[in-house]
Amino acid sequence: MKKPLSLNVLLLVVALFLHREPCSAQLTKNLPNIVYILADDMGYGDIKAFNSNAQTATPNLDKLCKEGMSFTDAHSGSAVCTPTRYGILTGRYAFRSSLKKGVLNGYSPALIENDRITIADVAKAAGYQTGVVGKWHLGLDWATSGTAKQDAENVLIDQPLKNGPNNLGFDYSFILPASLDMPPYTFLENGQVIDKDTVHSGGSPEKARGIFWRAGKAAKSFDIYSTLDVIVDKAKSYIETTTHVKKPFFLYVPLTAPHTPWLPGKAYRTSGAGTYGDFVQHTDAAVGRLLQCLDSLGLSSNTLIIFTSDNGADWKDKDKIAYPLHQANYVFRGEKSDLWEGGHHIPFIAKWPNYIKAGEHTNETICLTDFMATLASLTNQKLPAKAGPDSYDFLTLLKGKNAATRESIIHHSIDGMFAIRKGKWKFIDGSGSGGWSMKMGNPGDPAGQLYDLDNDISETKNLYDQYPEIVKELKALLEKYKNNGL
Repeated sequence: MKKPLSLNVLLLVVALFLHREPCSAQLTKNLPNIVYILADDMGYGDIKAFNSNAQTATPNLDKLCKEGMSFTDAHSGSAVCTPTRYGILTGRYAFRSSLKKGVLNGYSPALIENDRITIADVAKAAGYQTGVVGKWHLGLDWATSGTAKQDAENVLIDQPLKNGPNNLGFDYSFILPASLDMPPYTFLENGQVIDKDTVHSGGSPEKARGIFWRAGKAAKSFDIYSTLDVIVDKAKSYIETTTHVKKPFFLYVPLTAPHTPWLPGKAYRTSGAGTYGDFVQHTDAAVGRLLQCLDSLGLSSNTLIIFTSDNGADWKDKDKIAYPLHQANYVFRGEKSDLWEGGHHIPFIAKWPNYIKAGEHTNETICLTDFMATLASLTNQKLPAKAGPDSYDFLTLLKGKNAATRESIIHHSIDGMFAIRKGKWKFIDGSGSGGWSMKMGNPGDPAGQLYDLDNDISETKNLYDQYPEIVKELKALLEKYKNNGL
């Protein structure tokens, strides 16, 4: 049963409609369908079009780059997935929410606040059908067996959700609660599990690197090996169904790959980067199936396709040693979870033939929080004051005009450490990476880090002690943005 909207949500939705300006005839006629594809843990260097030395074959993503626009300085809102997803949907950095570090699990309560406008709300206000198909990982309010804290023991997964995607602007939802290595292993459609017959999964039978998932509750029919393909099948079905309605659709497709467990199909086990690289290839094929679906229905010319990743790749030193020719995170330092570029510097591709010039590139800085303001601009709406406080409109970039849209961008690590980037300068407020690579710096390291990314994108030279005035300026700017958010 759908949870009633709070008064604040109703007021915000009304505000969206009241601020709408009449659309031009051309924009109304060409209002695009939108498919937002979010890979899970795919690095900048995993895609051939971004890294010619990649030991992975990514023909579908390469073609998407050729036919659309590539962003070479795009960043996730966090170096790990839950906070990034929060930022995508709300246009707000997740450190402003109740989640100050880490990620949620499959039994965590809903993270997005009831009075928070989402990109699905913005799309609905413009007349879109809205859907989400894939990995959610933003918490859900489950039915429970008692008044104790919601957890694996008292969650009743066979009962309808109290609060989920359908309460956040999505007309349709088909989701996995969290990452593919976290129970419960079950799909929910519009707030209800599709299989109420629950068993206990013993977890992954293998101990090999990347082949891991936790033990816990699972639907009896759930097949972990086919999850990625099931998501694509359901996304295709959604597209095919919605085309019969004379309204554009907005579909958010957060994939489960190439996050662990790495479970590539046999046809994709040909990369030069081991099982991980094979799963990247399977992910590329999954994207290709969605693109082919749009082509077959004659929708490609008027569909805005976004492809990106929620953070950098989980590509550790041991993987670099085993497969030295593959740079999952390109030349960037660090990995998923880190404040160094490898944690959050991600691939981002946009294609819309009616609007975006093919083969374009931009090196302007954007963040995944920016889609909300861009969507509002694209649909000729004005966001209410409290909506998308960390979202900046990059529609001008899609038009091929390189114009800075941000004064700065904040980065956030899995452990809650902060960094800020302004122009070529990047200040990290602490030593180490704030994540898995190096949680803390070495004895004797400066109290913070300063890098000139124009001349040192690999962050090899810490200039913290050489430029104290720049450190002071950036630290003050960081504190300003941390304290002034809505």
